[in-house]
Amino acid sequence: MRRIYALLISLLSTVALGGCIENDIPYPVIKLDFLSLEADGLLSAPEIDPGRHSVTLRLEETTDIRAVQIKAVELTEGAESSVAFPGTFDLRTPLYVTLSLYQSVEWTITAEQTIERYFSVDNQIGAAEIDVDSHIATAYVPMDTDLSDIHITQLKLAPKDISTYSPDPSSFTSFEDTVHHIDVSYFDITEMWTLKVVKTEVEVEFTSVDAWARSIWLYASGRSGADLGFRYREQGSEDWIEADEVKADGGRFSARITGLKPESQYEVVAYSDDNLTPVQSVTTEAAPVLENGGMEQWAKIGKSYFPYLEGAPYWGTGNPGATTLGDQFNLTTPLSEPRPGSDGTTSASLQSMYPNMAGIGKFAAGNLFLGRFAQTIGTNGIVHFGRPYEGHPTALHGYVRYHRGDINRVGSSPADLPLQSGDPDNGAIYIAVGDWTAAEYGGDEESPVRIDTRDTGTFFSSASPAVIGYGEWILSESVEEWTEFTIPLKYVSTSRRPTHLIIVCSASRWGDYFTGSTDSRMIIDDLELIYE
Repeated sequence: MRRIYALLISLLSTVALGGCIENDIPYPVIKLDFLSLEADGLLSAPEIDPGRHSVTLRLEETTDIRAVQIKAVELTEGAESSVAFPGTFDLRTPLYVTLSLYQSVEWTITAEQTIERYFSVDNQIGAAEIDVDSHIATAYVPMDTDLSDIHITQLKLAPKDISTYSPDPSSFTSFEDTVHHIDVSYFDITEMWTLKVVKTEVEVEFTSVDAWARSIWLYASGRSGADLGFRYREQGSEDWIEADEVKADGGRFSARITGLKPESQYEVVAYSDDNLTPVQSVTTEAAPVLENGGMEQWAKIGKSYFPYLEGAPYWGTGNPGATTLGDQFNLTTPLSEPRPGSDGTTSASLQSMYPNMAGIGKFAAGNLFLGRFAQTIGTNGIVHFGRPYEGHPTALHGYVRYHRGDINRVGSSPADLPLQSGDPDNGAIYIAVGDWTAAEYGGDEESPVRIDTRDTGTFFSSASPAVIGYGEWILSESVEEWTEFTIPLKYVSTSRRPTHLIIVCSASRWGDYFTGSTDSRMIIDDLELIYE
């Protein structure tokens, strides 16, 4: 009997991969989370961030932020809340909620509400300045404008559909040596706004010029109703080229110039009728090539395969964690089956597995990501996502084969998507650029985003404020033949400059939760960044 006990202890110690269990904790440590929240008047689903213990509610314009009705919440089983739900809450300031079960964790519920405001008059230059705190709206007009004969074309200073204005803004026709005051009422609130019309010598000006590798985004202000546009040329050329597809909104206008050369100098001008801005010079960004995108470089270090040459890490996999239970558990391996037409000889095989010893182990997704495997704690993995990068790719292009299995290993599930054995597994490929920092996201300078499989709050989120551009492809069906794909990125800003790039390919979408199918396999080849 002693030998049996010794064997079991040895096996459990091995599976723990060097971890240990301490018995000096009087109560279990339980993650205390908001799993879901329902409220009236939301623009989109609440953003629940377990890592920051925060819930963000994005409100419609017409929602009274002073009286937000939270109808229902779902908490970690057994958790008690310091705030009674459901209820009506004033979310002009954050709502602090303490969740308790053996220990206590403070969560914050905040509301964000954007109210579109504008003030437009005939022949206006650019967009009006709206000072929400002081309740002042100022429109700018050319120097030759007769201020005694002004026509207000648009005015919106409060939530749509539910606001009233007194007196009628159409009664304001003269702004010569005067301003006008108007009462704006909504809910039980009345605000007195001041309307100004001011002459300016500026007829047209750039508000932003954002250069990417093969394109330039142009934003400017000019006279509303005028002929508005942009011209550009490569530096050294004598001929100007007219920018296509100029978008105008009153006196604001914008365009995107494409088909440019990376790391090249261009000149741009904006015009409003015959008025031109000074010529502005701008240099396009570099167009970095994705390292080892062809999956040709591999090394075997110890038991594990790595998709890079030894000493030059770039891509990461979960192999270092899985192979602690045996080299047969390499999840990601080189495959001598390149996609047809490839210049290379190798692709990457991502096979989901159940690494175990004597039947004791955990599910692991076949995976490939930019970053590195950091460490194993018990049977859990810590990885760091990201590699330094400062460009603006417009898409990720590549080739894939995928066999989708049905889930046969269930660890846990996302809070909003309960998974069970027999459900279809999914593959996933996603790309993101952002300005993550190691200080905030727990990684290191090279790979700043730390993913700890023990803590769902650390899992990658495309809604993170650090994400500047993002694109994904979820493979919900098998793709048995080589298939070309292009995943476009959607950007939240054209001017923010990324510091890092993240790419993740997974044969089992929910591998972070140790859930998926050991029948799922993804084969990847010839990944590249697109800049047009």
